[in-house]
Amino acid sequence: MNSPDYYDVNELLQPEERLIRDSVARWVKDRLQPGIGEHWQRGTFPTDLVPEMAELGLLGAHLPTEFGCAGATATAYGLIMQEPERCDSGIRSFASVQGSLCMFPIFAFGSEEQRQRWLPPMARGEVIGCFGLTEPDSGSDPGGMMRTRAVPDGDGYLLNGSKMWITNGSLAHLAIVWARLAGEDGANPIRGFLVERDTPGFSSLPIKNKYSLRASDTSELVLEDVRLPADAILPGVRGLR
Repeated sequence: MNSPDYYDVNELLQPEERLIRDSVARWVKDRLQPGIGEHWQRGTFPTDLVPEMAELGLLGAHLPTEFGCAGATATAYGLIMQEPERCDSGIRSFASVQGSLCMFPIFAFGSEEQRQRWLPPMARGEVIGCFGLTEPDSGSDPGGMMRTRAVPDGDGYLLNGSKMWITNGSLAHLAIVWARLAGEDGANPIRGFLVERDTPGFSSLPIKNKYSLRASDTSELVLEDVRLPADAILPGVRGLR
């Protein structure tokens, strides 16, 4: 807020965008900054601040108001993320994973039932999401090296595999897990599945002693014969687009 604006970017913003940015900046200064050093030292995430983030509209800020979100512009969303980022990248990571990697796929590729079920409580911070794409052996080529598999199982699916370096993994109530679906036109396309935390066979293992993003919750996800109903798949997308 007090650094020189050499390119006068502030004048390019709409008044509402400045207001949103300044509101989040005050919250960062008053509520996040005082305690973040201790969380960084301990390697813990400040879960007590999640309701405040939701109240500020940080979670899914760029999604429509009909789902309880702020309906902000893309520029405003960038400004919203910039403010916690300048304090601690792990906190920004929590908010952007929740909104962009979890809520957005449900909004863009989910069924109307999935949108209505998950987006409003996620906007309120009552349901935390994580995005299961990266695997232990495929950080830079998640599509070509993906080993997590889904196979048709009666009227649903059976998932097996693991995911690595997953932000919000141990906090999450809902994981969006990407897997190769066997037997679909013989092509084994990659599909997205909604996996609830208490589903048998699903577990998350916290990753400790990181050198960076220490206040971010980072985990490994393990899927061992996880049975999902037919409506757990995201119907509107195939592949990694």
